[in-house]
Amino acid sequence: MADWIGTFLEAQRAELDAADNTILAYARDLGHFRDWLAAAGRDLATADRDAVESYLIELETLGMARSTRARRLSAIRQLYRFAYDEGWRGDNPAIQIKGPGKARRLPKTLGEAEVDRLLAAARDTGRTPPDRLRNTCLVELLYATGMRVSELVSLPVSAARGDPRMLLVRGKGGRERMVPLSDPARAALAAWLETRDAAEDAARANGRPASRFLFPSSGKAGHLTRHRFHGLIKEIAVAAGVSPAKVTPHTLRHAFATHLLAGGADLRAIQTMLGHADVSTTEIYTHVLDERLKALVLEKHPLSAGD
Repeated sequence: MADWIGTFLEAQRAELDAADNTILAYARDLGHFRDWLAAAGRDLATADRDAVESYLIELETLGMARSTRARRLSAIRQLYRFAYDEGWRGDNPAIQIKGPGKARRLPKTLGEAEVDRLLAAARDTGRTPPDRLRNTCLVELLYATGMRVSELVSLPVSAARGDPRMLLVRGKGGRERMVPLSDPARAALAAWLETRDAAEDAARANGRPASRFLFPSSGKAGHLTRHRFHGLIKEIAVAAGVSPAKVTPHTLRHAFATHLLAGGADLRAIQTMLGHADVSTTEIYTHVLDERLKALVLEKHPLSAGD
C-alpha cells in the first residue's frame, strides 16, 4: 500500500503522458489525503466512503476553496479507480460522492489598449538588446496564439524555423494543434531567432551543446521557466503602466480569446487554438463579453443613472 500513490503517478505519466505540473498536483493532493487518513488511524486500503466524506468536510471547515476540494476529490476518485483496475481493492469508495463543484468565475482579461501598451513596453524591457528581443517575442507570441505559458517557454526551436505562418504546439496530454501567427509575431520571432542563433553559435564554439528550445536557459529545464516568465510579465506591466496585479501570462491567454470572440471569431475555432478538449470550457468567454457589455450599458446608457 505504501507504493499506491507512486505507482499511480508513474502510470499517469507513462500511459496518459501527463504533464509534470499535473503529476505534482496529484502527488500533493493524494499525499495530503494519505496523511490525513494516517492521523485518523486509517489507510488507503481500508478507507471507506465515510472516511472520504469526512476528509472533504474537514477541508471545507478549514476554508479551502471549492475548486481545491473538487480537485482533491477528483484525484482520490482516480486513485481508487486505478486501485480497482489493479485489483488492489474491490470497490471505489469515492465514486458516488457528489463533489462541491467549481465556482464559475469569469477569467480576468485585459482591454486591447492595455495589451498594446504591454507589447510596446516589452520592446524596451530588459537589460540587454537580446533580452529585449526575447521579451518582445515572448509577449507577441503569447498574445498572437493564446498558448499556455508552459507551452510557450518549452517550444522547440524547430517549430519556429522557416518563417512559419503557423506554429505546431504540443499541449496537455500530448495533444498537438496548429496556431496561426500574426505579422507582428512573425517579425518578433524572426528578430529573436537571428539573435538567439548567433548566441548559440558562439556557445557551440566554446564547446557547449546547442539548445533545442526556442527560449534556451542554462537552468535544469534547459529553457526559460514559467516562474521566470511570470516575473518578466510583471516587470513589463509596470513599465507599461498597467497594474501588475492584473497581468499574468494567463490573462494574456484570456485576452487573446476574448478579443477574438469580440471580433466575430467562431467559438469552435477559438476552442481549437486554445487547445480546449471541450467547447464548454471555451464558452466562458461568451460570459466575459456579456459582463463587459452589461458594464458598458450601465456606464454609458443615458437611462442608467435612474433619475
